[in-house]
Order: sequence, then C-alpha cells, then structure tokens
Amino acid sequence: MSEKLKQHREQIDRLDDELLKLVNQRAALAQQIGHLKEYEKHLSGNPNGAVLRPEREAQVLQRLQENNTGPLSNAAVVRLFTEVVSQCRALEAPLTVAYLGPEGTFSEQAAFMRFGSAVQGQPCATIDDVFRAVENGTAHHGMVPVENSSEGAIGRTLDLLLQSTLQVCGEVMLPVHQCLLSQHCELSTIKTIYSHPQSLGQCQGWLNAHLPNAARIPAASNAEAARLAAENPHSAAVAGVQAAVHFGLSVCVENIEDDARNTTRFLVLGKQQVAPSGNDKTSLVLSAANRPGAVHDLLAPLARHGVSMTRLESRPARSGLWEYVFYMDIEGHQADTGVAAALAELRQVAAFIKILGSYPVAV
Repeated sequence: MSEKLKQHREQIDRLDDELLKLVNQRAALAQQIGHLKEYEKHLSGNPNGAVLRPEREAQVLQRLQENNTGPLSNAAVVRLFTEVVSQCRALEAPLTVAYLGPEGTFSEQAAFMRFGSAVQGQPCATIDDVFRAVENGTAHHGMVPVENSSEGAIGRTLDLLLQSTLQVCGEVMLPVHQCLLSQHCELSTIKTIYSHPQSLGQCQGWLNAHLPNAARIPAASNAEAARLAAENPHSAAVAGVQAAVHFGLSVCVENIEDDARNTTRFLVLGKQQVAPSGNDKTSLVLSAANRPGAVHDLLAPLARHGVSMTRLESRPARSGLWEYVFYMDIEGHQADTGVAAALAELRQVAAFIKILGSYPVAV
C-alpha cells in the first residue's frame, strides 16, 4: 500500500469518527424534541399529536440541496439524509406507515423512499384498507398511488379522497422500472405472465415484441404476481426488483417499460394539516354548477390571483348520471395570500369544494 493511499484512508477513518459523533449528537437532539412533544401533548390533553412534521423535513432537505457543493449529487444527498432523519425520527416516536401490499410492491418502495427504513411498514390488501388503517389509527400515515405518467389516474384513490376525512400531507414521485421476473429466464418456456393491469399496460410494447403468445393474467398487485410466478415454473411476473428479492425470482430482463420516464405519483395520507414549507402544492376536488360557463368560472379565480394549476382531472360523480367532479392541483399552500384569495372566490362559484390538503412538493 502506498503512503499516499494510507494517508487518505486514515483521513477517511477520522472523518467517519467525526460523522458518527455528529450523527449521534443529532439523534440526541431528536430524542429531546420527542420528550418535549410528549410534554406538550400532556399539557394540551391531546395524546394524538403529530409524529411527522412534513414541512420541517422538506425544509431540511431543501436547505441541504441548496448548500450541496458535491461531488455527491442532490439526489444522493436526499437519500442519505432521508435515512438520517428516519433513524432520528424513530428515536422521537415509532412511526407506522400503511401501504398497498404485500411486501415487494412499488407502494412499499415509495413508503421507504419517503420515510426511510426506520418505520414500521403495514402492508394492506387494498387501497381501501390503507385509508381505513389511517382513519382508525392503526397506522400514522398511508401511502397510496394516485396517478401514473403512462396509464393515468388511479380511480379508486380519487374516489376515496372525496369520501374520506383524511388529509393529503405529502407526495412521492417514484420512477417505475419494470422487470421480467421468473424462475427460469428462457423466454421460450414462459407461457403465462402475471402483473397488475397498470404494469401490463406500461409494458405492452415490450411484451408484444418478445412474448406475444404468452397469456397475460391480471393480478391484484405486482407482488402477488411475483408470488404466483414463484409457484409456476412456466410463468413470469412483471414487477420491480424488490419483488424478485422477496420471492426468490431471477431478474430476467430489466427496464421493460415502454416509456423510460415512467413515473408513479403517490400521496401520503394523514390526519394533520401541514404548515407551509415555502415550496408547496394544494390538492382539491370541486364541482361546477349546471349552467353555461360554469367550468370557466372555476378557473377564472386562479388566473386573477396568479395561481398556477398543475393538474386537472375529471371523474364521474356519484350524485347523478353524467355529472362530474374535478380534481385539481395548484401551486402554493392554502395559507398563502394569493391561494387563499383564489380559494375564497372558488367557494362562491363552485357547487361543491373540498380541500384535500396542502403539502410540500416532492423532492
């Protein structure tokens, strides 16, 4: 070993020791914050105070990215400090996150991407069960898919957002890379392909080209598809790498999605209203009165107050035939002056309006 290499390694060892000391100092402060929160909950008589402060964590990650001089990328910094925050948060209080299971789904991946590994994951059989777990208090938060860049909106999530009292308190943008998983990777032996219908749709071009004669069987989730493929030697699953690890399958082909930019957006559900972080989004659902120009009237207040709309999705209403509700995302927090003024005007012209939540924009 050269003297120069030895010096570098000794310097790394010293830095590691210093990092360890600093991280433990941060963890000790997190513990003290946890004690203060418990004391405040005792004084207020509210035993269900928030464990998570999404706006605070978003501000931390934003500041670190702004101060990052490299060579680590901002994405690497976010992943690193998400885990640091996760471990420190766990010292304040345990956090349980419900997600669409079983283990090995993209929903589980999104949950750990947002909250880090120091959370208790609670896999649920359906999106309804995720909402129910948060509503009845068996989970602090829920992670549900709401839209995919290739396949569009998740209708069941939209319907439940309208019905539920839960708040949207965060979002995750998860790049979705689909893989072909099987016990044996000889494509000519694969007779059946299992996957969630959304994933089958995202990969139909590749499947048509390489496995045109294999039967495509919808599954409740990609993890369930991987389980079925693990039981059937002449089958495969379209799922993520995480499912292969859980069910002992080989990754035969990676990145078979037709669109390399394929992304699924997830929403974080909770019972708290999130304070402004400085870079926020507000989601709402509303309906227009049944008269000419009614939809235009819903958009005019946004333009008057300089509020940018980033998403508009229509969905059949349960109230009557050919009646619709509109799901809208706008830039800014509902407490911001311009957004608050636009929402006040919307309440005057909309037949119905419900604020689903304001929350930090995904990093």
